[in-house]
Amino acid sequence: MEDIEDLLIGGGGGGGAPPGYRLPISAVGVKSKKKNKLKPNPDADDSSSGLFPTQNLLAPKIPGTQTIYVKTFGCSHNQSDSEYMAGQLSAFGYLLSENPEEADLWLINTCTVKSPSQSAMDTLITKCKNAKKPLVVAGCVPQGSRDLKELEGVSIVGVQQIDRVVEVVEETLKGHEVRLLNRKTLPALDLPKVRKNKFIEILPINVGCLGACTYCKTKHARGHLGSYTVDSLVNRVRTVINEGVREIWLSSEDTGAYGRDIGVNLPILLNAIVAELPPDASTMLRIGMTNPPFILEHLKEIANVLCHPCVYSFLHVPVQSGSDTILSAMNREYTVSEFRTVVDTLTELVPGMQVATDIICGFPGETDEDFCETINLIKEYKLPQVHISQFYPRPGTPAARMKKVPSAIVKKRSRELTSVFEAFTPYNGMEGRVERIWITEIAADGIHLVGHTKGYIQVLVIGHEAMLGTSALVKITSVGRWSVFGEVIETIVTKHHKTTALEDMPIQAKVPPCSNSHETCACSVEPEACACGPESCCKGPVALDEKDDSSRNIPLPEEPKRKNLVEWLLRKRKSHVPKREEGESPVVSGRKQASAGGSMSEWGVVDRILVGGILISIFTIVGLLFHLGSTTLSSS
Repeated sequence: MEDIEDLLIGGGGGGGAPPGYRLPISAVGVKSKKKNKLKPNPDADDSSSGLFPTQNLLAPKIPGTQTIYVKTFGCSHNQSDSEYMAGQLSAFGYLLSENPEEADLWLINTCTVKSPSQSAMDTLITKCKNAKKPLVVAGCVPQGSRDLKELEGVSIVGVQQIDRVVEVVEETLKGHEVRLLNRKTLPALDLPKVRKNKFIEILPINVGCLGACTYCKTKHARGHLGSYTVDSLVNRVRTVINEGVREIWLSSEDTGAYGRDIGVNLPILLNAIVAELPPDASTMLRIGMTNPPFILEHLKEIANVLCHPCVYSFLHVPVQSGSDTILSAMNREYTVSEFRTVVDTLTELVPGMQVATDIICGFPGETDEDFCETINLIKEYKLPQVHISQFYPRPGTPAARMKKVPSAIVKKRSRELTSVFEAFTPYNGMEGRVERIWITEIAADGIHLVGHTKGYIQVLVIGHEAMLGTSALVKITSVGRWSVFGEVIETIVTKHHKTTALEDMPIQAKVPPCSNSHETCACSVEPEACACGPESCCKGPVALDEKDDSSRNIPLPEEPKRKNLVEWLLRKRKSHVPKREEGESPVVSGRKQASAGGSMSEWGVVDRILVGGILISIFTIVGLLFHLGSTTLSSS
């Protein structure tokens, strides 16, 4: 069938429904699967065509009552898209399930960076068709390769049509095939969202990129650069902070290119966002992947932002190869020398700076000499995070037509580089150091909590689940290859502190101790920190504070207004509570209050009036009771 785009009434002008809401059925281009209605045997196998079973059409459920299974492949940008789609579906009443067998419809958000990701997608699509489940495919694969055979007979949501996922799901459940692929305006940032981890907001700042890498398929899907305005991003930051988010990840196909299409740049955005972050560093900012060409002219400004107490001193800068010849063949638009300038400058200007990078082994035309230059570059810098991948030719890209390096050589180079990288011990010397960490996840072992230092070094600690979403001081007790282990000294009480029980955490937030399966949907990969290391952990004392109702999103019910003396006295007492001195640590302030709590000599005048009034009231009541009792006895 031909692609059915947004066929709006009257020729598809403006209008449309508000984000997250349905349009009338006639406003969606659909193709009814008439074969379903004509099938005499509802149990007959129709997996080859991907059509839905007849019973779905004959006995449809009420829209918004079905269960949806969402599966995401790829980068953090894809994850954010899935969270937005899940949020809209949930807001409309659909249930979300992690069990595909119990779901009424599968929604697969795809990645086109690597062959393995697309192969996994193909397998899942086949499994869905065999199970006769309605299917919606979203993400970069259908957007960049809409004519794939695997996509025949399934509904499609384009990367810039995620705000219409409810319509597509609803029509698909009715047995219609829907395709929405036209690129129009960017999806709104204030759509409903169900986060994979409630403490982490993945904030897309732009879509597409300005590059033209010869191996990259994502440009075909995400298109040219399109940036959100500074105001819209700042407003989103304010919202998520009030919702209790503790980390904000800026995400895009190339963070450094932000704003070049709308007359601003990345430093302008970063400074505007940093100005909104709580001064107690209860919410941290992580800057996403940036390619060298677009950060070179802003190195000092970026370094200043990375030094800010509320910004992780971490940046992902892909180099891809240590050979200028290969970089030219990749059309990466920078040299190895320029990559060195980026790393050297940031390392010099930012204390504790951590840089991650990516390498592609076996790019077409790569010689032994080219690969040796890559090895030497990695050995020189000994970066703590290097994502190593083999070259995968993506259909439709210039690199797919280049002469390939034999696969046996590609695999050999990948193993060799991995061996070199794994020999590094980047965290040696950290034992005994006291670090502040921000705790946002639970390790897959169910024992450790996962936190990160300001340099985004992963720290595993043992502590109560109420520490999720908090910050703590820890003493590093041992180090591993991928992370370090720490002992909690004390939690840091902040104005925006908010605790969350373990059972409230989504299952996806429990990160595996050793995983490098995180793939990106851009020209490079944004690696996840890995938590492999020694198993020994010491349990330290944990200072837990009470929940702060002021940080909750649900408004508390107002108490009835009572104009009496007691209320006036209570208000006066509250106004006399001594304020913390400017610049004073919240931990120190808490200690002062705790030490002064039992000292009556420090009570104020209002406190004494209150106590005196209570005592007088008690004596008065006792006296009245005694008087009434005496009167009753004498009269009898």
